Amino acid sequence: MRHARTDYDRFQDPALNDPSLLGEGSYPIAADEPVFLLRANDKHAAKAVAYYAMRLSQDTEVDPKMASICTEWAAEMARWPKKKTPDMP
Repeated sequence: MRHARTDYDRFQDPALNDPSLLGEGSYPIAADEPVFLLRANDKHAAKAVAYYAMRLSQDTEVDPKMASICTEWAAEMARWPKKKTPDMP
């Protein structure tokens, strides 16, 4: 997977080499697929995930459970005690 920040290149999908890690109907993240990582300590991240959850809830093709999971995750990120302004590597 490709990251917007090169210092995140250390995060790769282990399922590329071990398909047993995948759930039914799941596929590994391709080596050249762009991904975007948000951390709970980023003061804007929880709001971004909450917005994504809201958009999911409006999409009739999305299982409502997915929106619920994202809403819960956004709340957990919001509760993270240390926040900071995003920085560059």
